[in-house]
Amino acid sequence: MVCKACKNKPVIRLTNNNKGLCKSCFIKYFEQKTKKTISKYKLVDKKDHIGVACSGGKDSTAVLYLIHKIFGKRPDIKITAIAVDEGIKGYRPEHLKYLKKFCKELKVNLKIVSFKEEFGKSLDQIIKKGMYPCSICGVLRRSLLNRYSLKLKCTKLVTGHNLDDEAQSILMNQLKNNVKVSARLGPLTGVVKDNKFVPRIKPFYLLTEKEVKAYSFLMGYKEDLGECPYADIAFRNDVRSMLNEFENKHEGTKHSVVLSFLEVLPLLKNKYRKGPSINYCSRCKEPCSKESCKVCDLVKELKLKV
Repeated sequence: MVCKACKNKPVIRLTNNNKGLCKSCFIKYFEQKTKKTISKYKLVDKKDHIGVACSGGKDSTAVLYLIHKIFGKRPDIKITAIAVDEGIKGYRPEHLKYLKKFCKELKVNLKIVSFKEEFGKSLDQIIKKGMYPCSICGVLRRSLLNRYSLKLKCTKLVTGHNLDDEAQSILMNQLKNNVKVSARLGPLTGVVKDNKFVPRIKPFYLLTEKEVKAYSFLMGYKEDLGECPYADIAFRNDVRSMLNEFENKHEGTKHSVVLSFLEVLPLLKNKYRKGPSINYCSRCKEPCSKESCKVCDLVKELKLKV
């Protein structure tokens, strides 16, 4: 097999079209596909202040680099990296160390917020026997990212979610009968606009995890710092394994899941856009679907500070 574009030796084979690409052609393909996704789904507007949710992992590092490369020289666009330190011993400190160095090289401002400072305990201290760390972490992380995006006056919040992540979320919601939650998915998340919620955008929406990992490696700016020690406990991990098994047997499965979902997504958004108006938490006044939000429920249950 040779590179489809220039006949050089390929470094990767794209599973969606069985095309091999060399290093330079793959980097060009990856960056063009990111730009096309941003343009097609109108993810960035003039005068946006783009917050980039960063963990120091491969996806968020790559997306921060490309957002900076595409928009960094535009005078009307501002970029700020936002990281959440959950307090996971032996994992998060190394990632944040790498992220600080990376942001300094890009000359991008970095804001770090922590569970310890905001809630009085780290994730390691919060977790109790029988609890699912990812459920707690996800709720608290999303809350802090939104809260500090608002404080920093960001108009968009970029996440490094890729096609694999989206395929997993789609199946997870189907398996849990959470169709209403699926309506919030897509390259531009959310159903109804609200001043207290910063819209999230996913420039890597149509790029696979394999492609993101390859891009990070070939660009030479991401070292392997390992995965979260709590990842294996998550329900998502089971869905990931199932999808990977299907992908190995039936190549293109992940693309099919996401592309077919995009066909029905406008119908879902339209259906739930016409639903009940947004509620506001009786305690913190943040948007939520019930009388109190998940964050306040967790704070009360786990006796965290607010």
